[in-house]
Amino acid sequence: MSNRAAIVSLLGPAFVAGVAYLDPGNVAANITAGAQLGFLLVWVVVAGNLIAWLVQYLSASLGIVTGKSLPEVLGSRITSRGGRLGYWAQGELIAMATDVAEVIGGAIALNLLWGIPLWMGGLIVGVLGVAFLGVQGRWGAKPFERLIVVFLIVIAVGFGSILWGQPIDPTSFASGLVPRLEGSESLVLAAAILGATVMPHAIYAHSGFSRDRISQSATVPIPRLRVATRIDVTLALLLAGAVNLALLVIGAVVLNGQSGTDTLDGAFVAIGAVSGSLMATFFAVALLASSLASTAVGAYAGAEIMHGLIHRTVPPIVRRSITVIPAIIILIIGVEPTTALIYSQVILSWGIPFALIPLIVVTGDKNVMGEFRSNGVVRGLAGVATAVVIVINSGLIALTLGV
Repeated sequence: MSNRAAIVSLLGPAFVAGVAYLDPGNVAANITAGAQLGFLLVWVVVAGNLIAWLVQYLSASLGIVTGKSLPEVLGSRITSRGGRLGYWAQGELIAMATDVAEVIGGAIALNLLWGIPLWMGGLIVGVLGVAFLGVQGRWGAKPFERLIVVFLIVIAVGFGSILWGQPIDPTSFASGLVPRLEGSESLVLAAAILGATVMPHAIYAHSGFSRDRISQSATVPIPRLRVATRIDVTLALLLAGAVNLALLVIGAVVLNGQSGTDTLDGAFVAIGAVSGSLMATFFAVALLASSLASTAVGAYAGAEIMHGLIHRTVPPIVRRSITVIPAIIILIIGVEPTTALIYSQVILSWGIPFALIPLIVVTGDKNVMGEFRSNGVVRGLAGVATAVVIVINSGLIALTLGV
């Protein structure tokens, strides 16, 4: 096998983890930001994607070099049982917030397409998520990766087609690249976009996906695996970044000024009114694909967090039955689904430092990574990224508490 063919054969884990950057939370946060604020938060999407590239590469490198996931490494380093339980608890809370976004998003899509009641749609999405995760358990990583790639294509085509023929003012778009916020609403949406883009559970999961791939590539040298990983992460994040920008642009160009676009069902109606029923159907199908793909990754991440930190394993169907409960309750009691989606992303944003800081520490530790430890420049960039997240989150907390 040629060197190029060998590298191509190693691609895939980043695309699976990258689904986390295209889940219904991203759809809600980016479309809402565009519809309400125009191109103002383009810079947040770009910055979030750059941060995501760095942390996903570090996460994958950890799995490749150590043969362990981040939760497994932390489980061996945190000596206090109480510390492990506490860290596991916050990780599970983040995974549950992820489940809320995925299940609600899928329920909305099923309701838009076929009129299925929201609570029933949530149950269907939860069951299908377990079924898709079973593909990996029964047939291995490669078939699971191919399934996810199919979903990614549907997502990209479905959302991208809505922009076909739409005029985009390059000057207005470029102005959105200048970092700035305007009022409390922009701060909340910036935190939601960041939480939806730099997903904590994706950081935990990617190291696990890379670890699983290592078991199938035992004869491939680590340097070649790291080269393949850089390519894998770059391609996956380019795709995710392009779709997320497209979502914000859809909000800014297609939905801006339209009434009712602060909800996903309102966006569906507005897209239909502006671009036709076919484009609205594409939107709903892409939303459903993003939900089904990301729910399987979320379930994997939750299982990995539990296994690595407290050495417990729960059958996927039991885990899904538990984690789907908050989303079903939200749907039954009538909380506005899109609002719940956006605030679930804010919760995810709060969890980012708990994943990022340990990742920076362990990938910079020679005792863990040996000769493949990250250098000072990489650690510095990752530290700046973490500081940006903490500052935005601190502002959001102060705003929420009225400080």
